[in-house]
Amino acid sequence: QVQLVESGGGLVQAGGSLRLSCAASGRNFDKYAMAWFRQAPGKEREFVAAISWTAVSTYYADFVKGRSTISRDNAENMLYLQMHNLKPEDTAVYYCASESSKFGSDVFRASDAGSWGQGTQVTVSP
Repeated sequence: QVQLVESGGGLVQAGGSLRLSCAASGRNFDKYAMAWFRQAPGKEREFVAAISWTAVSTYYADFVKGRSTISRDNAENMLYLQMHNLKPEDTAVYYCASESSKFGSDVFRASDAGSWGQGTQVTVSP
């Protein structure tokens, strides 16, 4: 499995943009589908976006579709989430996660994740 560390969160005004990064260490990053999840206070962790291990396919939750782009650089062992037109309801801790199996499903539930980062806080002010 891989070890993951997120960065790039912060405080931004509504309508602003942020780029989250997730640095992976360990072997075989390029063989795992990756995803971003988020968790707001008092709510369950929810899926945000996913990308296949080949980077060919991407998937988004409806609430970020059209406002966010997930990407990965397998040569650099990096995962990204570019978010635009942020809304106060986007406030949450954002986590990157890897699928539990190499060459596994492109989209996976939180319960099927193999590794998690520590999370990065995103706060969007009105």
